Amino acid sequence: MSRIGKAPVIFDKAIQVTVNGNNEVIVKGAKATETIKMRPEIKAEVKGQEIVLTRKSDAKAVKALHGLYRAQVQNAVTGVTKGFTKALELVGVGYRAGVKGKQLELTLGFSHPVVYDIPTGIEIKVEKQTLVSVIGSNRALVGQVAADIRDFKPPEPYLGKGVKYQDEHIRRKAGKAAGK
Repeated sequence: MSRIGKAPVIFDKAIQVTVNGNNEVIVKGAKATETIKMRPEIKAEVKGQEIVLTRKSDAKAVKALHGLYRAQVQNAVTGVTKGFTKALELVGVGYRAGVKGKQLELTLGFSHPVVYDIPTGIEIKVEKQTLVSVIGSNRALVGQVAADIRDFKPPEPYLGKGVKYQDEHIRRKAGKAAGK
């Protein structure tokens, strides 16, 4: 049995959870509303202050879906209460970021500034000019936006210049050794 899938998702009274006939779990909170569409092999029920997911068979693929959907429902509950944050750091001389309307403008050492359109449901804050925070209620979307921003200029191993996650450690390589 799926250890993750059999654990109920517990939520507080500030959150409103409904399960409709299309096998969708809708989680409404103070920050946002998240919808999880589930396959017909998994069924969700709201019992008091917890959500219980059950599966129809013990096939290996269905067991995997059981744990997956339970984790997605838990992430939705956490997202509408606390939200998710990913912090990115710009390392390099002249590297900076700024938010203009619904666009993030990055100066990353190219001949032109890099402009990134901020998707709906995501908020980007720039503390200092080299620290970018991606904030949102959908964990997957926050991670994807942070990865997209990092992909503009990933950190290189010699000087460590580029866009990196704040808690990321870059393995540095030794440069050329001077000859005798």
